[in-house]
Amino acid sequence: MTQPCISVIIPTFNRAASLTRLLGSIEAVEKPEDYSVEVLVVDNGSTDETENLLETEREKPRRFSLRALRERQRGKANALNAGLAAAQGTIMIVIDDDVTVDPLCLVKHVECHLTTDFDAVQGRIMPGLDPDGNPADPQRLLEYNIPVTEHGESACEVAGLTGTNMSFKRGVFENVGYFDGRLGPGASGFSEDTEYSIRIRNAGYKIGYAPQAIVYHELSPARYGRAYNRAVEYRKGMSRSLYRRESVLFRVIPKLIARCVAYVVYRALGKAQKAYKTEGRIMKCCGYLVGRLRKAGVRR
Repeated sequence: MTQPCISVIIPTFNRAASLTRLLGSIEAVEKPEDYSVEVLVVDNGSTDETENLLETEREKPRRFSLRALRERQRGKANALNAGLAAAQGTIMIVIDDDVTVDPLCLVKHVECHLTTDFDAVQGRIMPGLDPDGNPADPQRLLEYNIPVTEHGESACEVAGLTGTNMSFKRGVFENVGYFDGRLGPGASGFSEDTEYSIRIRNAGYKIGYAPQAIVYHELSPARYGRAYNRAVEYRKGMSRSLYRRESVLFRVIPKLIARCVAYVVYRALGKAQKAYKTEGRIMKCCGYLVGRLRKAGVRR
């Protein structure tokens, strides 16, 4: 009988140092019993030392097979699609290149698939360390502008996936298909995972949360603060306009007005973290509106 396989797919672009740390952490993970593991790194046209790094890593003795792929068409979604096309696994695990994985990460992804009726699984994403080795200040967590997923300490059903740490069965991919190449980093900026989650749910599959399938997201000073947050949320709104249609008059504009009012109130009350989050939501509404206007202009 053929041994079932886990495919760990890592899209990467110009993060050789981060990728080095990630691959080192994968070498230290606990291997799920009765499964083989393959690691597929998809270089999305990097211009740093990524190509040389992967050549070096492939020549090293490794616990798991490492396959280095190259996808020249820019965009994380395109890199993911190249990885999915080459993957042999019965379970696909997608991990971003700027994290390190907990030793039990793979085991807990598989365990969640085997012991629940979830077809796709969101792992936990926690803040890691900054370049000086310092942890995040929990009182200012939003200001690091990293994805953090916290849905409690027990497995539960959730609405969607964050592509930094997620998995799904091969049958989900075979039914739902590839990621939308218009979305995600290198294209619209964001939302390739959100749009894929919508298609997963529309196909009748369940998405679950595995709290012990943990990755640690590195902290980068280049991402800190309000300016970065505003730009990110604006791009998220622009991305959303590509795959969702919400009523501008009856939904988007009322939300924008309500959030502007809430922002003023939070600032007046000195609730800095709530004001920070609300400011981002305002920019997301603005990005969505601009995206819809651009699409309307193209149609004309």
